[in-house]
Amino acid sequence: MIDCDFPGGNIIVERVDGDDVYLRQDLRDTEGDWFYWCFRVRGPAGRALTFRFTAGNVIGVRGPALSLDGGKTWQWLGADAVQENSFSYAFGPGADDVRFSFGMPYMASDLRTFLERHRGNPALREETLCVTRRGRTVERLHVGRLRGKPEHRVLITCRHHCCEMMASYVLEGLLEQVLHGDDDGAWLRGNVELLVVPFVDKDGVEDGDQGKSRRPRDHGRDYADESIYASTGAIRRLVPAWSEGRLRVALDLHCPHIRGPHNEVIYQVGHPDVCASREQCRFGEILEGAVSGPLPYQTSDDLPFGQAWNTGGNYSGGKGCSRWAAELPGVRLPSSFEVPYANAGGAEVNAETARAFGHDLARALRRYLESTGFRAGAQ
Repeated sequence: MIDCDFPGGNIIVERVDGDDVYLRQDLRDTEGDWFYWCFRVRGPAGRALTFRFTAGNVIGVRGPALSLDGGKTWQWLGADAVQENSFSYAFGPGADDVRFSFGMPYMASDLRTFLERHRGNPALREETLCVTRRGRTVERLHVGRLRGKPEHRVLITCRHHCCEMMASYVLEGLLEQVLHGDDDGAWLRGNVELLVVPFVDKDGVEDGDQGKSRRPRDHGRDYADESIYASTGAIRRLVPAWSEGRLRVALDLHCPHIRGPHNEVIYQVGHPDVCASREQCRFGEILEGAVSGPLPYQTSDDLPFGQAWNTGGNYSGGKGCSRWAAELPGVRLPSSFEVPYANAGGAEVNAETARAFGHDLARALRRYLESTGFRAGAQ
């Protein structure tokens, strides 16, 4: 039996012909095409099946992600299992529930596991940002210095495009470093309050939507005019009041397209504002020097405004979070990061390596805030 009846599931099975399964991703309210899919196979023990996608090449550079424990952990099946738009898998004798996905899903249950692991930490507080159209709670986390006035405040958002799951592992690593890191974590806990929204499109994450190019506009373009989603509207109301002029950095974490040279590196999306772009370059240099984990980052991989897809025309349908945040008092660094799904500069992106990059990002954040040379209230 092949289905997607679980959180994050997405597939349409067209037909089964012997050991060949013909299927495609469910685009639902997506304008155009996208590539997210995630499905479950139950009771396949002892069979070898080939899964053939009929709506484009939607298998990543390391093949599909595979889970043998109900979606708790994932690994890449590997490119050797892939032939054009299909992949094959031989199910072992004990295979009762095997899941495949374009990437390595990070769901609300994963966040709950993380929060339980850190429950009682005085540098972590969970609150509610809003409730979605479908009645789900959108979490907001306050992390770092939660008593008194912090020297700096930082906004971090994730999953504006709900299918971009690898960014969540980066976020988790960053939070780990703040909550338990020795030198850098201690400095951040003493000087910085982070406001974190792990799932901006919570409904899309749990429902298994694409999220990108959602009609009439997606969450990542909902910062112009009146927001149509509860979460983006709540961010726009909350952050200016919370920041009190101390908001220095706003980072929005994303994943890029499926494959290709610029989609297999970690990069910042260049800001159109000259001052913001200059700060992105400064932060990039700091981050490049702070990287000690397995995923490389080079400032030469950043995508300046006006190049490739990063043009004014790409934002004609609205405004993104980092552009909105750039207009808030005190903000020096508004930036978006793109973290590849599977391959970053030749290194494997997975849950562990993405978390390690989150550690690097936290270290760079500390160095950047120390180097800015301003105090709360200064511009």
